[in-house]
Amino acid sequence: PFEGVAWTPRPPQGPPQGCFACIAKPPALRQASPILSPSSAVYLMESKSCKGDSLRPAVPCKHSVEKKTMTNPTTVIEIYPDTTEVNDYYLWSIFNFVYLNFCCLGFIALAYSLKVRDKKLLNDLNGAVEDAKTARLFNITSSALATFCIILIFIFLRYPLTDY
Repeated sequence: PFEGVAWTPRPPQGPPQGCFACIAKPPALRQASPILSPSSAVYLMESKSCKGDSLRPAVPCKHSVEKKTMTNPTTVIEIYPDTTEVNDYYLWSIFNFVYLNFCCLGFIALAYSLKVRDKKLLNDLNGAVEDAKTARLFNITSSALATFCIILIFIFLRYPLTDY
């Protein structure tokens, strides 16, 4: 039924040659094959297999020597600094923001507390420590000034200025 059609038999396909690392490489990374003749180009076009293709030159496996020399594989474990010891003063900042927000210092302390939490997640220990110091400073200042103002209000309510 296929008169006049040029039929070229496929070459026999054997098991892949070399180790998995050599076979898994894309053809562009392998050694360049010699220039193919037109008849072998037909083989190349008809071949559907790429790993067991017999048209590619047999490349000796370079990894067999490496397997013998690599006797002790190593494991790399990255150790991050312990950021759980950095206090973020989050609850104190929320308390200052809600109850003792003197001149918005409680809000600033809350913002720095949130920055400490973000930097702890990013394992930035130095930045977290610096922002924790700043949050503590704003919390102390906000608490002290608000307490001082509350005490002054109670003093002036108890002893009004009209008595003097």
